Amino acid sequence: MLIGTWNLENLYRPWGSPRSGEAESGGGPFGPKDEAAYEAKLAALADVVTALAPDVLGVQEVGEPEALSDLLEAVGGTWYAALSAHPDGRGIRVGVISRTPVEVLADTRAYPALLRPVQADDSGAATDGAGRGFLAVETVTGAGPLRVAVAHLKSKLLSYPGDRFFPRDEGERARYAAYALYRRAAEATALRALADDLLAGDGRRRDVAVLGDLNDEVQAATTQILLGPPGSEIGTRGFGTPDRGDAARLWDVAPLIPAERRYSRIDSGRRELIDHVMTSHRLVHRLTSAGTGAPDQEARREPPLPSVGPDPAARRNAPGSDHAPVWARIE
Repeated sequence: MLIGTWNLENLYRPWGSPRSGEAESGGGPFGPKDEAAYEAKLAALADVVTALAPDVLGVQEVGEPEALSDLLEAVGGTWYAALSAHPDGRGIRVGVISRTPVEVLADTRAYPALLRPVQADDSGAATDGAGRGFLAVETVTGAGPLRVAVAHLKSKLLSYPGDRFFPRDEGERARYAAYALYRRAAEATALRALADDLLAGDGRRRDVAVLGDLNDEVQAATTQILLGPPGSEIGTRGFGTPDRGDAARLWDVAPLIPAERRYSRIDSGRRELIDHVMTSHRLVHRLTSAGTGAPDQEARREPPLPSVGPDPAARRNAPGSDHAPVWARIE
């Protein structure tokens, strides 16, 4: 069984797409500008999904349900899909595609009850929930029931009043970096609460995975919030020693990814692993391998990831995605 996560990067139909039958439908300022660019994007995405051959794949940045349907049609075969009903301000949301039917267990953007709203900008406005919903589903694989939560946490890309991506001064940059961090930490806390619900205190006997674009690297505090009790990470002495924390822990598969492939995005020339697969105790001890990109990427001579900068509009017509999928194979 192969499970994974992939940020599809603004998956919208083009503005005025003939597929939609309406003159002003499609992705507007976010999707490809024309049908040719859209077809190229779908072809590039479908090629990777086909090579990846996932049983369950968490996806992010789905702008339109119809666009995800177009992608699955391009891949071919039978797929089941579920999407969150809680997109962000530009319309992107998380979802799951699966080879087996899925049942939605939760679709929420709520913070835990004791977590207060956090400041979001200079006006003092506060946000009381995640910018994009968290989706939890259950499917039955050959190994039995599998529960999956999919998330896309607050971006590290900073935006400023007036739809700017560049600050007026360093003071503004620092403040908005802090606001983004507040939100990402709160969202990680909410995602951990959802994982607790899926684990139900029994991670030794439940197959649970958390998949998503966490917008931070393995050792970042926001990512570490999700792991639960410390001390048994893959590659440490505690990994093979059972203890009471195993029922609640999640394990990041990152240490199993070959070092030269341990990145899912390139930001201004710097490689970073910001997309993650985390598993319960019952799953982690059945992992056989993990990676990024398609498993046979080198043999297929897959083009390298692009290096992205601070302006997301620069890739509007680009094919494929600016993220690589992250995956784990489980026996």
